[in-house]
This record gives sequence, structure tokens and C-alpha cells, in this order.
Amino acid sequence: MRDERGSMAVEVVVLVPVLLMVLMLVVAAGRLVSVEGQVQAAARESVRTATLERDRGSAVRAAEQAAAAALPSSADCTPAVLSGAFVAGGTVTVSLRCQVSWAGLSGIGLSGSTTVTAQSSAPLDQYVRVGP
Repeated sequence: MRDERGSMAVEVVVLVPVLLMVLMLVVAAGRLVSVEGQVQAAARESVRTATLERDRGSAVRAAEQAAAAALPSSADCTPAVLSGAFVAGGTVTVSLRCQVSWAGLSGIGLSGSTTVTAQSSAPLDQYVRVGP
């Protein structure tokens, strides 16, 4: 039989960096999935808030405020964009665009950031009075 002393130390030295890289990939994927969910939830909340208003200007302001309150602080987001026909029975859509930073994950080759976008649409009540 051959002497295998020290082989365990070599295996650990080889496996630990690989396991750390896998762990960092899991953290990166978790960060991305988490922010995507939060941005989608913010878009839903923004469009719901916008549909409660009576005019387009108020709806835009309400959507921007709702998005700002619901968006994660870890993402750098542009203001909510409201589009669609703001008329009784119409459909409005809120679009959000955020940058997610990969800061702290450069050890696995991730640097910079990635863009996450979300849209949500909702109908305006057919019997609500809209306009000034």
C-alpha cells in the first residue's frame, strides 16, 4: 500500500476555492432574483396606485411615489414611466428600469451591474370620472 498522508490537505486546497466560487454564484443569483421580484412588485403597486387617481398628472406622480417607496435601496432605478390611455375603461402600464450592482462579487468575475426591467398593466374603472 502507498502512503497517502497529506492527500486530504491537497483535496481541501483544491476544493475550497471551487466551493467558494459556487457559493458566490448562488449569492449573485439570489441577489438578482430578489431584486427582480421587488421591482415587479413595485411595478404592480405603482400601476394600482395610478389607477386610483382621476387625472393623468396625478396618476404619474402617484406611480412615481409608490415605486420609490416600494423599490429596494440596493437597486438604482429610474422614475416610473406611465403609459397607456388614461380614459374610463382604458388600460395604463407602469414600466420600471433598475440597475443591480454586482459589487462584492468580483471574485467570480462579476463586475459592474445588470439591468432589471418590469412592467405591469391595470384597467381603469369604466365608471370612474377621469379628467380635470
